Amino acid sequence: MSIWLGTNPLLTALYGALILAIAAGVAVFTPWSIALFTFREGLRKKTLIGFLILSMLVIFGSMFLTAMMYDTSGTVATDVDVKLIKDICITAVSIFGVLIAIFISASVVPTEIENKVVYTVLSKPVRRFQYLLGKFVGVQIIVVVNLLLMGALFSIALYIKEPIFPRMLLYAIFLTYFEFLIVSAFTFAVAAASTSAVLPTIAGLFIYITGNLTQYLESVVHRAEGAENIADQTLGWIAWALGLTLPDLQHFNLKTQILALQINDTPKDIQIPNLVAYGVIYALAGYCIAYWVFRRKEL
Repeated sequence: MSIWLGTNPLLTALYGALILAIAAGVAVFTPWSIALFTFREGLRKKTLIGFLILSMLVIFGSMFLTAMMYDTSGTVATDVDVKLIKDICITAVSIFGVLIAIFISASVVPTEIENKVVYTVLSKPVRRFQYLLGKFVGVQIIVVVNLLLMGALFSIALYIKEPIFPRMLLYAIFLTYFEFLIVSAFTFAVAAASTSAVLPTIAGLFIYITGNLTQYLESVVHRAEGAENIADQTLGWIAWALGLTLPDLQHFNLKTQILALQINDTPKDIQIPNLVAYGVIYALAGYCIAYWVFRRKEL
């Protein structure tokens, strides 16, 4: 057959292209299969279901709270209702959404190491980067699905009180995902080096909380510049290092604009392409750290 192909350069090129296409298909199909398996396994986790149910109850509870608010004339105080629903729902989406992202990112790899599933998977023709990529993509599918569900409930709650297109909410949900993506990526990186979900969960919460307090870190650095105490100077150096390395998650927060502006307005003073690139770069950095650690891990 090789002699026959050697006399047909075009067929030889086509045959080589077919081999490359098959290899590329296998390289893509394997992570995608692992991602779908991770997504199905994530839907069975009671903790994730509990977080999602709690977020739904909080969002629907905001509707019942505002239904009991009336002014002296007996009509619903629409402005107060809408602002209250916005405040409660934004808080619920942020808290429960990031808890879901942190929990699933922290547990997906350590759980399979603890249950010995990873050894079975890697004993097959599956490379470590394919396994890790599939797990990371599966985590992101879970985060996106849960975020879309909470966003849909938020939209319904707002539409009942104010039947207009929630353009501002769509922007907020979109940017919130990239905030969760950053937290998820670095939590995933810690999870790749751990055999338990406890440490990655703590690290994810630390990244999320500290990432939302970068302005406070800047004030600590400024106060430490004129301090003579060694303890204050050390604290300033730590705050400077954290502010330099950790992402500023406040860039993705549109809560102030959602509460102040109409729900059908567009965000002001927000460079969405820059924020998307900012989130993707940090997420890639987190994933690269995860792969570098997992590649050297003894399994």
